[in-house]
Amino acid sequence: MPSPRRLRVLVYLVFAGFVTLLFFTSRARHAREADTRSLRDFYSKTAAAIDKAHGETVMAKHDVDADGDIDADDDVLAREMAARLRQAEQRAKDSAEAKGPSKPDPPEKVIGVGSAAKGQERGGPKAKAEVEVKESEEEDPEVEVQLNDILKKAPVIIFSKSYCPYSKRAKGILLEKYVIEPTPYVVELDLHPLGPKIQARLGEMTGRKTVPNIMVYGKSIGGGDDIAALDREKALADKITSLGGSRVQVSERFVGSSQKKD
Repeated sequence: MPSPRRLRVLVYLVFAGFVTLLFFTSRARHAREADTRSLRDFYSKTAAAIDKAHGETVMAKHDVDADGDIDADDDVLAREMAARLRQAEQRAKDSAEAKGPSKPDPPEKVIGVGSAAKGQERGGPKAKAEVEVKESEEEDPEVEVQLNDILKKAPVIIFSKSYCPYSKRAKGILLEKYVIEPTPYVVELDLHPLGPKIQARLGEMTGRKTVPNIMVYGKSIGGGDDIAALDREKALADKITSLGGSRVQVSERFVGSSQKKD
């Protein structure tokens, strides 16, 4: 049986524990109530602000004339403003279309454009050929005048280049091995101021883009290899006189009896 002193101490301890428990329980309850009130206040304030903003938006949306109330005038002004907005939008679209149409380019204009089309020919081989023909038709008047003047110099014209071995070979045959009357006229294209353009024009006219290019009365009889082959076959004189007729006389040099062919 505990002594009375120990019983009193035990009672005091139990009472102190009970008071402490009540104190902490009361503080927790007050804290929860404060949090609940704070949440309710926040919700109420937020809802009120939303309602107020919505009311102001509705008023601003429909009270067009800003007279404080919504009436028929507001509807009329709203329709007029909507019509003006549509007109402004249409004008903006028309202006954009005029500056840069949004329609895609047709396929024939897209082919050959951009890195993905590398190596493609615009429009294909047929279009390329048409472009080349068109470019060839665009003749340089100065080149045409010069070429016509050259072709009038003599019945036989030798288009050559001074450094070209094939040209030297052809000139050696035509000017040294044969006697041609009138004397052939030699044009060194590398020394002529319009030489490259004349050579290009000759390529279009005769299909021969290289030199030498020997012409008799405006018709090409070939280059260096062709002249050498005709000479070996003893057909060069006949070839020239067949194109030049009686206006050109051709004979070989260093032959005992000079033979001239009409």
